[in-house]
Amino acid sequence: MPQTVLKNQKATSIEDRRLQAKKVSKKTTIYALLSIYAIVNAYPILWMILNSFKDNMDFAKNPFGLPVQWLFENYKTAWETARLDTYFFNSVIVSVTAVIITVFAGALASYFLARFTFNWSKSLYGFFVFGMLIPIHATLVPMFLLMKNIGLLNTHLGLIFPYIAFNLPITIFILVSFMRAFPNDIEESAIMDGCGVFRIFWSIILPMTKPAIATVVILNFIHNWNEFSFALVLINDDALKTLPLGLANFAGQFTTNYGAQMAGLTIAIIPTIIIYMLLEEHLVKGMTAGAVKG
Repeated sequence: MPQTVLKNQKATSIEDRRLQAKKVSKKTTIYALLSIYAIVNAYPILWMILNSFKDNMDFAKNPFGLPVQWLFENYKTAWETARLDTYFFNSVIVSVTAVIITVFAGALASYFLARFTFNWSKSLYGFFVFGMLIPIHATLVPMFLLMKNIGLLNTHLGLIFPYIAFNLPITIFILVSFMRAFPNDIEESAIMDGCGVFRIFWSIILPMTKPAIATVVILNFIHNWNEFSFALVLINDDALKTLPLGLANFAGQFTTNYGAQMAGLTIAIIPTIIIYMLLEEHLVKGMTAGAVKG
């Protein structure tokens, strides 16, 4: 009998070791795949930064190696050629203003669509979500004519309004999915304590929606910061152009200063990286909210 028990214990111990080894192997494989994926995504940025220190000759001969001579003056050239002092400031004004208005308006609309039941609520939600299917650049000509008729061409508002309109659908879609997962007990308790609708929204629902808000802030800011087509069509005044238009100044008729262009692109991605690093911990949680419930 003791020998049988001992054999069973050994068999159990061997099985546990196999399961543990299997878990370790699986985890190692996952980490290896994620590391490769991270390297693949980070390499273009590293390549751009390295080439921002080269001249055209060095870039043509050795585009994937280290610079023969590190030309830090490329950043000065980029700043002056692309007029980054003016264009950078314009991009900040347009992008930040559009993000703030989009998130606030989208949060209000999402709160009523997610937490209240009324006639046409589903149809109204479907109307907003349908906006995600509209090809944005197909509206360039109508948008130009509209802005011309209301006198908003060559103004910051002429860019801010389209950015708000085209970012609202994805904002409402994400926030509604997140808010629907909240239990009704939260609002019932707040009403019993004497809170009104807007007090509940501002003091309870909005703080609980931080992960989803972080997600839409990142998505909206990246879209607004990198947007080129609307800025090209709606802005002709050089003093009001945004950063993507300034970066196009490096491409001349016969030649392009690749080193300075890479330096300008490196400067341009800094705000996006900062925003992402500040909010990235909420990104996955916000994007997956409502996937199971809601």
